[in-house]
Amino acid sequence: MTHDAPLPPDTYALIDALEQNRSLEWPERLRERIRAMERLEEWIDDTVENHPLHTRAMTLHARLVTIQRQLTESIRADIRQGTGAHSLRRWSPGNDIDAAETYDHLDALFGDVLAFDEPSGEIAPLEADMVFYQPTPVRHVFDLVERAGITDDDVFVDLGSGLGHVPMLVSMLTGARCIGIEREQVYVDGARRSAEALCLGDVSFVAQDVREADLSTGTVFYLYTPFTGAILDGVLERLRREAQQRPIRLVTFGPCTNAIAAEHWLQPLGESNANRIAVFHPVGG
Repeated sequence: MTHDAPLPPDTYALIDALEQNRSLEWPERLRERIRAMERLEEWIDDTVENHPLHTRAMTLHARLVTIQRQLTESIRADIRQGTGAHSLRRWSPGNDIDAAETYDHLDALFGDVLAFDEPSGEIAPLEADMVFYQPTPVRHVFDLVERAGITDDDVFVDLGSGLGHVPMLVSMLTGARCIGIEREQVYVDGARRSAEALCLGDVSFVAQDVREADLSTGTVFYLYTPFTGAILDGVLERLRREAQQRPIRLVTFGPCTNAIAAEHWLQPLGESNANRIAVFHPVGG
């Protein structure tokens, strides 16, 4: 929707600066480019279509969108050719991890890389203690791989995998076999299509309630607070029994971290913080 409200007096100067800033076309200036696109989208929405600024903002935005599409296709090509780990690691935030659940430029990029279509279909109502799906911010997935020490010897299981972004990224970064367990068939279908389109043979998705799923092959289990209360208690009891059979690690993010930290059979590996990736292993393990 557009309106005729007067624009801030410096808007023309800002548009001039963005038009002249050719560094926004460099692939590595992702953060700045995404911010510029967001500002342009605001300006486009805030100006009537026949306003000179509207046309300039539209033209510049289209140019930046094209650059993003080219970057997306370049990363996809690397993934299909088996060089995805190298391509992805250039975007690693290193130790510069914003300890929050908000999304940033990395999510904008990899949301495009991993999504080939929008999920369509009916989503079942949530049961009591289930939490609405939200993707893990990409910077925290990089952190997860490092903190959990995941290697190609692991079997990584995402409990409540949604659209499958975490298993796909972990597989690409580590070579580990990755499994996503998700109750929503619509999400699973979309995740499978994306994994197939990217030629990710070591990633699979299971449409099943975690309470009933086979957990017998996993060595690393990830929970981004997919459920709380009685469901979480029941799943943790299942994982405790799995830990009696073989070494496992639990990786968490979000509010469930505090509940899992209180489990007597688990101990944290390093710092345990709900706003960062936390890693737990069985006591004595």
